[in-house]
Amino acid sequence: MAEIILNAEERTEFGKGAARRIRRADKVPAVLYGHGSEPVHLTLPGHETLLALRQENALLTVRLAGAEDRLALPKQVQRDPIKGFLKHVDLLLVKRGEKVTVEVPIEFVGTPAPGGIVNEERTHLALQAEATNIPAHVEVSVEGLEVGAQVTAGDVALPAGAELEDPADVLILSISAPAAEEEPEAAAEDEGEAGEAAESEGE
Repeated sequence: MAEIILNAEERTEFGKGAARRIRRADKVPAVLYGHGSEPVHLTLPGHETLLALRQENALLTVRLAGAEDRLALPKQVQRDPIKGFLKHVDLLLVKRGEKVTVEVPIEFVGTPAPGGIVNEERTHLALQAEATNIPAHVEVSVEGLEVGAQVTAGDVALPAGAELEDPADVLILSISAPAAEEEPEAAAEDEGEAGEAAESEGE
């Protein structure tokens, strides 16, 4: 996963009013913390940060004037529920070679056996991976799976260097048969019987 450089500035204004002013200037309030260090309050460039966070578990290089570059992962992202703009970002400091626990998207590939329907029970899988080598996704194949088949977390082939954090027996997907449809003739017969019963009651 490529590193993304964000040029940050130290934030000296706090409170709702300050946050609104920052966002009006197309910037995002943020805080950088981790490894026992004091939290650093920052502003990040709005457009670049929005683009960067479209990628899950984006590895960010936070560049601050007068300080060494620091690597970080997005820990919590607050978005406006209606307009979708970034309201605040929490960043977690990481180091090269350090292993972190992340939720990685699952990508389902292939087609089950004829008549099978894929029930996706999970959309993400918890993995432990090196901070600088977090997989963009994990693939789970449903190719040729028959009705009744199940895939658990322990069945998933993980990318090199990644370890499973979820319990191995967590259900990822199952294959079921299509729901039985009531025959039209049978349904018509039922309606006819119901009508006859209603007429008898009326008598």
